[in-house]
Amino acid sequence: MQLLHRLFSCRYMVKEKDRVGELPTSQEAYKKTFRLAWPSMTESVLVCLTGAVDTMMVGSISPQAISAVGITNQPKFILLALIFSLNVGITAVVARRKGEGNQDGANRCFKQTLIISTILAVLLFLLGNLIAEPLLRFAGAKNDIIGDAVLYFRIIMVGIFFNSIGLAINAAQRGVGNTRISMTTNLTANIVNVIFNYFLINGIWIFPKWGVAGAAVATALGNFVAFLMAVWSVIPKKRYISLFSKAKWSFDKLTMQSVTKVSLSACAEQVAMRIGFFLYAKIVADLGTIPFATHQVCMSIMSISFGFGDGFGVASATLVGQSLGAKRPDEARMYGSICQRMALIVSTVLFVLFIVCRRQIVGLFTTDATIIEQGAVLMIIMAFTTHAQTSQVIITGALRGAGDAMHVAITSLLSIAIIRPILTWILCYPVGWGLPGAWIGVMLDQYLRLIINYAHFQKGKWTKIKL
Repeated sequence: MQLLHRLFSCRYMVKEKDRVGELPTSQEAYKKTFRLAWPSMTESVLVCLTGAVDTMMVGSISPQAISAVGITNQPKFILLALIFSLNVGITAVVARRKGEGNQDGANRCFKQTLIISTILAVLLFLLGNLIAEPLLRFAGAKNDIIGDAVLYFRIIMVGIFFNSIGLAINAAQRGVGNTRISMTTNLTANIVNVIFNYFLINGIWIFPKWGVAGAAVATALGNFVAFLMAVWSVIPKKRYISLFSKAKWSFDKLTMQSVTKVSLSACAEQVAMRIGFFLYAKIVADLGTIPFATHQVCMSIMSISFGFGDGFGVASATLVGQSLGAKRPDEARMYGSICQRMALIVSTVLFVLFIVCRRQIVGLFTTDATIIEQGAVLMIIMAFTTHAQTSQVIITGALRGAGDAMHVAITSLLSIAIIRPILTWILCYPVGWGLPGAWIGVMLDQYLRLIINYAHFQKGKWTKIKL
C-alpha cells in the first residue's frame, strides 16, 4: 500500500527543489485531470471504435475490401501531416495564452490559423485527387485492390477538406480546455458514419449497394457533420474561443512566430512519422493480401488502446501548456505524471483483455479462419506493447503542450522513420518471421520512444521554453 501511495500521490511527483509554490492536493489534481481527460479519451476511443466498425463492415465484403480500405490509411495521413502539425501549434499557443489570461491572444491565434487551415484544406483536396493512383500503388496496392482503393481514397478526400477545418477548430478548443466540444462533434459524426455504412455498403432499404465506395461516402458525410458542429461551437460570442470575438483576423508577427515555432517542429515529426509508417505499411503489404488484411484488423484493434493514451495525451498537453503559461512549471510536471499514472491502470486492463479474449476480438471483424488464427498471435504482441504505447503518447503530448515538438520530431525520426522500417524488414524477411516480425518491430519502436522521451521529460528542460 505504501508503494501505491508513493506511486499515485502528487506529493512525490515533483521534487522539493523544483517546486515554485503550493501544489494542489492529489484529489484536486486528479479531479481536474480527469475532467479534461475523459472527454478526449472518450472521443479518441470512439473514433477508433468507429474505424474498427468500418473495418468490420467492409470485412463483410471480402478480405480484399479490407486491404483496399486499409492501404489508403498512410497516404491519407501523409497528406494530413501539415494539418496535424499546425494543430499542435494551435493547441500549444492557445493553451499558453489561456494560462496567461490573454483571451484576445488566444482568439488571434485561432482566427489566423483557421485561415491557414482552410487554404491547406483546399490544396489537400486537389492534390489528393490528382495523385491518388500513383500514391496508392507506391504504398503497395496490388492490381486486385487498386481500383477500389483509388475510388475510396478520392471520395474520402472530399471529407478531408471539411475534416481539416474542423480539426483546427477543435485544436483551439482543446487549448482552452473545452475537450467536451471535440468529443461531442466526433461522437455525432461517427454515429452518422456507422449509420450510412450500414445503408450504403450493403444497399439496405432505399439506398444503393456501393460496397467500398459506400464506406467512403459514409466517412465523408461524418466528416461534414463534424465540420458543421465544430463551426457551430465557435459562433456564440460569449465563448472563450469565438469567430465573433473582437480579436483581429489579420496576421501579426508574435502569433505567427509562436505558432510556427511549434508547428515547424511538429511538421518535422509528422514527416518522420509518415515516412516511417508508410514504409512499414508497404513492407507489410508486400507479404500478401491475407496477411495485410490480418494486419489491418489488428491495427484497428490496437488503435483503441492508442485512443486511451491519446485522450490522456490531449489532457497532458492542455494542462502542461496552461501551467507553463501561469508560470508553474512544477504543476506542469505534476500533471504530466498524473496522466501517466491514470493511463497505467487503463493499460493494465487492456493487457488482460487482449490476452484472454484475443480470438473473440479478432473474430468480430471476420469469419476467415486464417485471419483469426494469425490475428490471435498478433494480439499477444499487442498486449505487451500497450503499456509502452500509452505512456509514450502521454509524454509526447506533454512535450508538445510545452512547445518542445523538436525533441519529439528527432525521436520520431530516429525510431519511426529509421529503426522501425529496418527492424520490420529484417524480422519479416531475412529472419523469416513474416507478419509477427512486423509487429515485434512495432513493439520495439514503442519501447524505444518511451525510454528516450521519458528520460527527456525527467530532465525538465522543456519547462523553460518560451512561446
